[in-house]
This record gives sequence, structure tokens and C-alpha cells, in this order.
Amino acid sequence: MPPEVSPEWVYLALCASAFLAGVMNSIAGGGTLLTFPALMAVLPPGAGAMANATSTIALLPGSLAGAWGYRQELAHVRPFALQLLPVSLAGGLLGSLLLYWYQNQFTRLVPWLLLTAAVLFLIQPLVSRWLKSKRGQTAAEPTARTTVGVLAFQFLVATYGGYFGAGIGILMLSALGFMGIGDLHRMNAVKTFLASAINGISLVVFVSGGLVNWPYAGAMAVAAVAGGYAGARVARRLPAVYVRWLVVAIGFGLSVYYAFFK
Repeated sequence: MPPEVSPEWVYLALCASAFLAGVMNSIAGGGTLLTFPALMAVLPPGAGAMANATSTIALLPGSLAGAWGYRQELAHVRPFALQLLPVSLAGGLLGSLLLYWYQNQFTRLVPWLLLTAAVLFLIQPLVSRWLKSKRGQTAAEPTARTTVGVLAFQFLVATYGGYFGAGIGILMLSALGFMGIGDLHRMNAVKTFLASAINGISLVVFVSGGLVNWPYAGAMAVAAVAGGYAGARVARRLPAVYVRWLVVAIGFGLSVYYAFFK
């Protein structure tokens, strides 16, 4: 924590970032691009791994709430979710272990991770339009080759999710489009369920490795849940495209900042 800033202001800033992250996740995603830099600013230098782990834990309750909200849609596609669950858990475990084992290297990768997340949100409209075009097609059973390809891709996505995670929803939706689910809401249900599983297995590693700042994570989790609730109400009035472009601008700006000024 910076010595010149009082603890009250630090908690206020962190909770504000978590609240806005909850709002953004409800509307367009990308909340990690707010909570992660906020934690980087108040934790000691070189604590990027702790900032990432604490951010993941702080946003996990909102992810779990989203999974519960999709429980009816998930019931219709349970076989798909269970088919992808083992590789998701394995990838999430590997990614979180890589973060724990190579904490110093993670700090050097921060600009590139933020840039990757920003690019993913930049292409989100293209993915959404592609998925919408497929939604009108008749759902068909995927071939064995397609299934193997999606499983392999999901493992890579889960590994990235365990390591950093911003933007994994977009990656998962693009792969689920090949699984013959058809309905976008059901794909969102599978995506949210698998994201919760990835973050859940990461929680075990982060807690065991002592990477979580619990006072910060606890306060931010409450704020993020409140933001998620507020975001659900705002989403009915505010076009998601505005929030998405804000996420993209923040992501690119932060990647430049951490690359050249930190």
C-alpha cells in the first residue's frame, strides 16, 4: 500500500473499481481490466501475481451468480458442459500453477496480457455477429474431429484463464459455436459455468500459495456483486457497445502504460 495514501482511500478506490467491474461484466465483460490495475497500484512493486489472484477471487462471486442465473439454460446443454469440464479444470489448474511458479515473469508479461484482453474485446462484435448468424442454422451433432479440436482449444483457453483470464468468455463462445448448441443463451450458460469452474480451481491454487490479499478481496467481492446487480439494471438502458469501447480503450491505454512507464 502506498504510504502517502490512507487505508480508507485505498479501500474506497478498490471497491469503486470492483463495483464498476461488476457493472461492466454484466453488460459487456472486461471487469478484470479495472480491478487488476487498481490492485497493481496499491500492492508492493512486483506483486503482479498477487494482484491477478486477488482480482480473480474478488470477481468470482459474480461469476458464480451468473452461472446460477443460467441454470435453466444449462439444464438443456448439460452434456456439453460436462464434456468440456475436465479439460477446463485441467487447463485452469495448469494456468494458475504457472502463475504461482513464475510470479516474476508474470509481471513482465502484464502489458502483453492487457493488450491481448483489449484485442479480444475489440473483436467481440465480430464474434457476436458470427454466432448470431449460426443461431438460425439447424443444430447438428459435431464430428469427432470438431469435438477434439474444441476440447484442445478449450484446454488452451482454460490455461490462459487460470493464468490471467480477461476475455476468456469471448474465446469460449467462438469455440462453442462449432458444438451444435445453436441457442446463444445456452452457449452463454455453458461459458459461464466453465468460467466459474476455471476460476474455482484457480482459487484453490491461489489460496494454497498465499497469493490472495484477503482484506482487499473481501471488500472488492461485495462491491463487485453490488455492481453486477446495478449493471443488470443499467444493461436495459445502455447499449453494450459503449461499454465495450470503453473496455477496449482502457485495455490499450493500460498496456501502453505498463509497457513504457512502469
